[in-house]
Amino acid sequence: MAGFLASPLGTFVLMLAQGLGIIAFVMISLLFLVYGDRKIWAAVQMRRGPNVVGPWGLLQSVADALKYVVKEIVVPAGADKFVYFLAPFLSMMLALLAWVAIPFAPGWVMANINVGILFIFAVSSLEVYGVIMGGWASNSKYPFLGSLRSAAQMISYEVSLGLIIIGIIISTGSMNLTAIVEAQRGGAGLFNWYWLPHLPMLALFFISALAETNRPPFDLVEAESELVAGFMVEYSSTLYLLFMAGEYIAIFLMCALISLLFFGGWLSPIPGLPDGALWMVAKMWVWFFMFAMVKAIVPRYRYDQLMRIGWKVFLPLSLAWVVIVAFLARFQVLDGAWARWDNLAQIGTVVTGG
Repeated sequence: MAGFLASPLGTFVLMLAQGLGIIAFVMISLLFLVYGDRKIWAAVQMRRGPNVVGPWGLLQSVADALKYVVKEIVVPAGADKFVYFLAPFLSMMLALLAWVAIPFAPGWVMANINVGILFIFAVSSLEVYGVIMGGWASNSKYPFLGSLRSAAQMISYEVSLGLIIIGIIISTGSMNLTAIVEAQRGGAGLFNWYWLPHLPMLALFFISALAETNRPPFDLVEAESELVAGFMVEYSSTLYLLFMAGEYIAIFLMCALISLLFFGGWLSPIPGLPDGALWMVAKMWVWFFMFAMVKAIVPRYRYDQLMRIGWKVFLPLSLAWVVIVAFLARFQVLDGAWARWDNLAQIGTVVTGG
């Protein structure tokens, strides 16, 4: 068996199994993410939410997915058909691709690359092309306007996200996500995690993640009151389902990144309790709950307010924080709270590139 796995065919089979495992986890989670999103929104508005299909309405997301799959695909007469069909597949595939570098526990990662955070940031940045292609290929002014908004919005907040991540990289001395998690290990449990020394950037990262994934109150890309339904207005059936799946997968990816960068990933919050992948998944679900609550209780911003916050508030603050963290790490302030590369050396963590 070991000899087979060492062969090219064995390596291919192993990578295929890992890839299918990641896809299965993300897609099964997707069904419950949509259900949870609707239930939380309903609870805030004192409604029941999905409660008919399956016990407690748990199979409602499955029923909705089947409805989209069996519906007829209607393509606008003037659409560029190749780009029209390619856009939703590209949007979903890029959202899934970023998960190959997400570690759930030591060794539980498909690609443990030393530039993992850079890889995820690069792939997630490409997701805007699916939105732009979908809006342009529809040959309609409202979808195209929505896609242009998306390009401006996502690029604006990617700058802030990148600068916030640079602060984490400075503290850790590595772009490997496993190393970033291990740098947060310590005897104080959750008080060793990066949420405490990088607290100002945690708030900025969460808000930027909302804008990056087009979630309320920053869903100006598909603002129903202004653009009918934004870049997806000319899509139906399975193609619309792929766009929505890509959006929720990207949201769950942001939940995973927040858990890894600020909340210790698979590390236990209480010293003495075992670490494990269950902690990682639980933290991701907690942060998705925060995404859902913001959608339910925060009113939508105007587009000019959205862009003003991104360029005039978040960009200067995140840039200033990079300088501050560099100073704090260089001079080992508070016993090296912002300089965790020494912590990595002490616990003997060895990170190898994939």
